[in-house]
Amino acid sequence: MSWFVLAKLIHILSAAVLFGTGAGIAFFMLMAWRSKEMATFSMVARHVVLADFLFTTTAVIVQPISGIALIVLGGHDPFASWLLWAYGLFVLVGLCWLPVVWIQMKIKRLTAQAASGDDAARQQIKPLMQIWFALGWPAFGGVLGIYLLMIIKP
Repeated sequence: MSWFVLAKLIHILSAAVLFGTGAGIAFFMLMAWRSKEMATFSMVARHVVLADFLFTTTAVIVQPISGIALIVLGGHDPFASWLLWAYGLFVLVGLCWLPVVWIQMKIKRLTAQAASGDDAARQQIKPLMQIWFALGWPAFGGVLGIYLLMIIKP
């Protein structure tokens, strides 16, 4: 197996982890929120924070490293317009993801308090979830845009 093929495999797998974990987190957080069961939501939020740390963070680190390897090994111009768009979308996704991580950690704390009967904590969750939900759309679209750019390389 060549270095290029290995880098491509790593890049594709980490992209799949990034997208798959993001989609899974979004689904389970949304379903837990909609359940209105604070104990359930608290448990899901704990696991979401852990999954984001283990999987998403790892993929976010691996993506640019394997991407740079593919650019170098594939002989691509690192300033090609399609790559500049991909870099920009990656930054956009990151700018959405960082506040989402903070929100998820705050929700993890608040749901634990709400599950213990703290109504003030319960009231703080809805606006945070609305921001979390709103930030998910540009991040999701950005990842899809990156996938498209990687496939068609216009």
